[in-house]
Amino acid sequence: MSDLIPTREEQEGDGEVRYRMLYESEDKVYIRHIRGVFTRIRKYTGLPLLLAFFFLPWINIDGRPSVFFDLPTRQFHILWTTFGPQDGFLLAWLLIIAAFALFAITTWMGRVWCGFTCPQTVWTMMFIWGERICEGDRNKRMKLDKAPWNLEKVLRKGGTHTIWLLISLATALAFVGYFYGVRDLVVDLATFKANPQGVFWVAFFTFATYMNAGFLREQVCKYMCPYARFQSVMYDQDTLAVYYDAKRGETRGPRKKTVDYKAEGMGDCIDCYWCVQVCPVDIDIRDGMQYECINCGLCVDACNSVMDKMEYERGLIRFTSEDELQTGKTRFLRPRLFGYALILLTMTGLFAQQVVTRSPIEAEVSRDRGVRMFRELQGQVQNVYMIKITNMDQTPHEFSIKVQGKTGYDYSVRKPRKIYLVPGEIFSVPIRVSVPTAQLKEAKHDIEIIVEAVDNPELIVKRRAAFIGPQQ
Repeated sequence: MSDLIPTREEQEGDGEVRYRMLYESEDKVYIRHIRGVFTRIRKYTGLPLLLAFFFLPWINIDGRPSVFFDLPTRQFHILWTTFGPQDGFLLAWLLIIAAFALFAITTWMGRVWCGFTCPQTVWTMMFIWGERICEGDRNKRMKLDKAPWNLEKVLRKGGTHTIWLLISLATALAFVGYFYGVRDLVVDLATFKANPQGVFWVAFFTFATYMNAGFLREQVCKYMCPYARFQSVMYDQDTLAVYYDAKRGETRGPRKKTVDYKAEGMGDCIDCYWCVQVCPVDIDIRDGMQYECINCGLCVDACNSVMDKMEYERGLIRFTSEDELQTGKTRFLRPRLFGYALILLTMTGLFAQQVVTRSPIEAEVSRDRGVRMFRELQGQVQNVYMIKITNMDQTPHEFSIKVQGKTGYDYSVRKPRKIYLVPGEIFSVPIRVSVPTAQLKEAKHDIEIIVEAVDNPELIVKRRAAFIGPQQ
């Protein structure tokens, strides 16, 4: 019996415990279509994300896609701002903020990210919509799968997979378009001029989306997603999640609408299994909290619709907390949630301040390795530096280079007459900084190299460097 696990056969509804092989492949999940409050909320949360994902690459700003990750030039354009590799810390910062936001939301309302905005859930729901359009709702799909192959079945299944492939192809084009330029990508594919890498990645993401949302579905949430495994660490007694009110629902069982079920010792649950039939991860919420549950609320909508038909009070299955089920009260404001919120607000404020005050030009100063530490020439001590200037602004600029150091030292700088950089250009330029030998009173001191845009003095970068001379 070590390779067997107990399971309840929900479809038969007899409650009998049977056994199945531990590594037996699971049956296909047929999801019943349901309407309700949480189904509508999902449209309002998922639709903006879908519109942004699919249409942002098509919107041009300053002659380029509004979001474009140009890997060959190492430039990352997001709306009106261009980021470079030196801004990588901002990406790390943003990911940490997103993680803390996820922790805070999970502590407050459980896995609502998974149920309402996770791409796995959103794309799975789109694929289920395509399946329902071509094959009908749950019962019709089950009958169609059991029926022998004929022309109708071929057409319906073919229509389903055509919709799946179209959604997958649109997804791949949009995603690869963020790195290739979606307008160029579509034209190059249509004219067979796309480079092999672009064709490969479009094919790869089309196949990955098709398999992931079409066939894996709940397996990703149950077995592949790490979030499902460590979410319990963030839950507490007051975390809102989908619960079945066993005190009110038990003892469950079918009955007629006119029967005085309470007199017969029955609860509000009529054992209709709608909560199971609408569940995208194929669990029975009445068995208690389970790590597979993604808090999508579909079972809440299904149960409420049944309660309405039976003229019972809604909320047999609802978003609530463990404390509320036991004591009737929930603490919405608690120290743990305050801590997450405080950290999140602080980090978000600091991140915004860094982005707003970030300079669109960058300069790196290093000593020229091909030249000695210093040279003495005609009564002057000379140091050579390499300055790498990056223009991350959307307009070209001419740059000047100045040097400031100790009071009483006369610094002279030899550099190219004109340093002109177009948007996104990176240019390395050597400069020679000289000081009269007679003025030097120490072997090493600090200087400040200033790079400034001639047409906009507000664009200025200052970098410290060491000036080295002979021992005094």
